[in-house]
Amino acid sequence: MKLAPIVTSLLDTDLYKFNMDQVIFHKHTDLCGQYYFKCRNEGIVFTDEMVKEIKEQVAHLCSLRFKKNELDYLRSIRFIKNDYVEFLRLWHPIRDYVSVESTENGGLSVVVDGPLFSAMQFEIYLLEIINEVYFRMAYDYDKLLKSAEERLDKKIKAFNDGTYTFSFAEFGCRRRLSREWEDVVVRRLAAETKNCVGTSNVYLAMKYNLTPIGTYAHEYVQMYQGIDEIPLAYTNHFAMQDWYDEYRGDNGTALTDTITTELFLKDFNRSMVNNYNGVRHDSGDPYKWGEMIIEHYLSYGVDPKTKLLLFSDSLDFDRAQALYDYFKDKAKVSFGIGTFCSNDTEVEPLNIVIKLQYVNGRPVAKLSDTPGKAMCKDTEYLEYLKRSVAFRLDRQKDDKKQ
Repeated sequence: MKLAPIVTSLLDTDLYKFNMDQVIFHKHTDLCGQYYFKCRNEGIVFTDEMVKEIKEQVAHLCSLRFKKNELDYLRSIRFIKNDYVEFLRLWHPIRDYVSVESTENGGLSVVVDGPLFSAMQFEIYLLEIINEVYFRMAYDYDKLLKSAEERLDKKIKAFNDGTYTFSFAEFGCRRRLSREWEDVVVRRLAAETKNCVGTSNVYLAMKYNLTPIGTYAHEYVQMYQGIDEIPLAYTNHFAMQDWYDEYRGDNGTALTDTITTELFLKDFNRSMVNNYNGVRHDSGDPYKWGEMIIEHYLSYGVDPKTKLLLFSDSLDFDRAQALYDYFKDKAKVSFGIGTFCSNDTEVEPLNIVIKLQYVNGRPVAKLSDTPGKAMCKDTEYLEYLKRSVAFRLDRQKDDKKQ
């Protein structure tokens, strides 16, 4: 079964890939990274035919270049700088940086290894390819599409009859049913509801004149673990400082949970509270997290209603509505909804990720606020990172007692 090209534009990715890459381009071109694929679902089989198709799709991806209108669109985004766009005029995905292989029992190995400014761009493209190949080849795609259409109709009806009252952005690139289906979802949600404020997909934002939405991901904070001069427990501080230096308060929603939100708040000081327009939740209990953030704002005399709480952790629409009802009078609230926008069908979606695991040969890790989300190839390093975080937290608690 031969599929049509899945990725047909290099803009068909999440905005935060360009945001993070611009910082790397200006400040950290010496970093090299290794990314590894993982499927968290049990019992998933990637057949030899699927793996062959994935390889062919990756080869096609690496034949793409940015078009003039795409580069012009990136220039139109207020915080994307011209020198970085000129770099993208020269840049393209390099096939030698990606390894795709079958493993025993139907597993799939995907490794990206190269300069970080280039390696990091592969993540979303590869997840789009893997997910679409799997669902088109493992199932009756037309049947899945029919169930997706029925569910989308119900969501739109719920927005229009007042069942859902919150605003959200579509974050569905990485686990979408297909490129064509994400296009339909974004077009219809934007045209048929008043609640969709934008999309993380830069190509679809350009196509439908929507706001492209995104700031940075865990990998951005993780990469600072690979820089020798930076103490592990202070990576949030240096990541946020570089981000502020680059964007000067624009493009400012901070991700809190890379090495736990508790530690993040130690570096989210008065200056950073004022410099960032809000924070994003991606693990742990969202209600406890939201209350913790509100308390933190209040401790600096900042009105939480002037700041954004952006929730993005495995949300469906009912969970988002419940969170909105709880927090709407306490802070600005919005949501990034991914899989339940772009791959809500009668079958369970894949929970697939491609995570940064090494920088300049050194292991890096995400701890998050949900222990099961931790992913690290080096268990000894993961324990060392946990001890480093605990040491700083304990030391600052002791300082307060004195």
